[in-house]
Order: sequence, then structure tokens, then C-alpha cells
Amino acid sequence: MVPVKPSARAKSRLDVEGVGRADLARAIALDTLTAASVCELVAQVVVVTDDATLAREAAMIPALRFVPEGEAGGLDAAVAVGVAAIDPDGRMPRAALLGDLPALRPDDLAEALRAAASVDRAVVPDAEGTGSTLVTARAGVAWETSFGDGSFARHVALGCEALPIADASTLRRDVDTAAQLTAAAALGLGPRTAALLAAHADA
Repeated sequence: MVPVKPSARAKSRLDVEGVGRADLARAIALDTLTAASVCELVAQVVVVTDDATLAREAAMIPALRFVPEGEAGGLDAAVAVGVAAIDPDGRMPRAALLGDLPALRPDDLAEALRAAASVDRAVVPDAEGTGSTLVTARAGVAWETSFGDGSFARHVALGCEALPIADASTLRRDVDTAAQLTAAAALGLGPRTAALLAAHADA
């Protein structure tokens, strides 16, 4: 499950001079979705969003299913909408991945999912160690998340095991600020985000 806010109100702290915030947020989400969709351990990517433009631009990405966010408020509610639409009885392993990982590589996601398969619940911290970029639950385990500021400690308190993912993993580098985008660029941005920033640099 990947919850994605409508781009018009996403990434309020991400200011890159000359680049539209909505365009940048959408490019980041599309690069995240592309990487997740080609990960060998992902059967299907469920995108929970009301962003119609994102859905149109994602038409060429394989294995996506879109679920409208509707009246859900916040990341946890949006993810829960996706879980309820796809697997309400928890018969399959489930994972929630944040949609702001523009440098994500499929192999890094596969490494985390492979490690998560041996525990009931798991969490991957962000690069700062305070937030969460991935939360998982094994088949038959009740679903629960607590995303937002300081979410890593809350997920651990909920019983999630912190996975031993390297600090340099692209799975840990989420982007909310220009400085974090610069750090993600050092890891190698996905094609849409890179093209958008390159067009700005050439302008």
C-alpha cells in the first residue's frame, strides 16, 4: 500500500526554487511507485489516492491498483482503506510504503521485505531514525500503523521489529525538504524526479 496525497497539498516543506511543488511531489511519487512495481517480492502495488493526474501519469507503470482515499484522514487511515479494499482478512503479507522515496531501488525494497517475512510486524526507519518509511505485517497478523512525526518509536511500541537496513539504503531516504532531496540525489534519483530537476537546471 502506498498512500499518496493529492499533489496540490503534498510536500508543504519541500521548496526548490523554480520547480512547482505539485509537479515535484508527483514526480517523486511516480518514481517510488515505479521502483516498487518492479520489486521481485511485490505482487501488487496498491495506490491510495484521490490524485487523478497521478493516476493518469502512472498508467504505464505495471501492477498498480488505485483505491480512492475518499474521506480517510491522514496516512494511517489511507493505508487502512487500501488494506480493507485488497485484503481485509489479512490472508496475505502486507506492507505500507511511503510515496516519497525518489531514489528507491527495487533491490533495497526486496531486501527489507525478505527480512520482514520472518517476523510478525516490521518497520524500517527513515534516514534520520525518527520516522518510518516501510511497515509490514505477516499473513494473519492484524494491521496497525502510526505514521507521522516520530513514528518509528510508535511503531516499535506497537510491536514492530526494526529491520537491520543499512543507513545508506535508498529505502530509508524519504524526502520532505530540499536538503533531503539533495541527499536523495546523491543516491541516484528516479527518472521523473531527475528529469524535472534537470529541466529546471537547464532553464
